[in-house]
Amino acid sequence: MTRLYYIHDPMCSWCYAFIEAWSLLQNNLSGEVEVVYLLGGLAPDTTAPMPLTVQQSIQQAWQRIEQTIPGIRFNWEFWSRNRPIRSTYPACRAVIAAKRQSAGADLKMIRAIQDAYYQKAKNPALLEILAECAEVIGLDADTFKADLVSTDVENELQRQIQLSRSMGVDSYPSLRLMRSEAIYSIAIDYRNFRTMLDEINIHL
Repeated sequence: MTRLYYIHDPMCSWCYAFIEAWSLLQNNLSGEVEVVYLLGGLAPDTTAPMPLTVQQSIQQAWQRIEQTIPGIRFNWEFWSRNRPIRSTYPACRAVIAAKRQSAGADLKMIRAIQDAYYQKAKNPALLEILAECAEVIGLDADTFKADLVSTDVENELQRQIQLSRSMGVDSYPSLRLMRSEAIYSIAIDYRNFRTMLDEINIHL
């Protein structure tokens, strides 16, 4: 079994910037490669306001992305409409909770969170916004809300975080190719999926 682990966070702006290249890479992978999504957990739970220095750092990342990745734009009204919170674990749990209801709903939830955050200037660190996302993709709202705060979902998030850390992942997005007992780090290329595909194919 050959697996390609995609380690991400639904509120990671660079993961958002990776959408097109990642889609093209998946579409061109060998049939023997199984893709596995893995949540890295970018920022733990907190209700404290995001420090100004962190806000500035994220805004600088948005600027770099818009300047270097074709077609990626952010809704900058997020910063004036919201009280930013540096917490992505709730959004990560939302992805797990979505998958519990329906196969493939986790990928829909990732897209819904990114759309709410980056295009509609909403704050997915808030449970009510995540509940809105669940309704947008057709999940049962009551089941979703219960799963979001359940022990099972929390345990699964911690399992994924620990697995990603065991692979030496400390930034997102990241790619790890596992073949037999070996694990290979695949360099991220936001503008050309073929460089990643070529690197993967070397190990097959």
